[in-house]
Amino acid sequence: MSKQLDKGITREGAGFNGKTWNILGQVYLPKAACESTFAFETNSEPGQFVPVHIHPTQDEFILVQEGELDLKLDGEWLKAKAGDLVRMPRGIPHGYFNKSDKPTRALFWVSPARMLEELFGKLDNLADPEEVVKISAMHEVDFLPPEANE
Repeated sequence: MSKQLDKGITREGAGFNGKTWNILGQVYLPKAACESTFAFETNSEPGQFVPVHIHPTQDEFILVQEGELDLKLDGEWLKAKAGDLVRMPRGIPHGYFNKSDKPTRALFWVSPARMLEELFGKLDNLADPEEVVKISAMHEVDFLPPEANE
């Protein structure tokens, strides 16, 4: 990751510097990365989700671009639709779930970037959820027990 933001355009359907990650079946496209922020697009098929977790060192945002997401944010269920911006301050438990019957595309970003881009590189094509949780904890993303997703 560059400490400074590179100028330019990351095209639709493409990842910055040609990168694409497959994280437990979801496609992630990095859009921009520097010390102060990391932006990435997710493409979630119906039924896909990221369980409730905490970023203790980052604020996170989601701009839903297509479809809708059900969110568990600080213990409360919310729905975000295309055009909505979700704000998730550091330390607040959150997870997102595509409970609809259509794909969802969303732009996420965190500030500061910290180790999230490195984490995604390590999770690419990893199939074991327990290993994902273990590696995530070493990169400042702490997953809560499964009952947090209810």
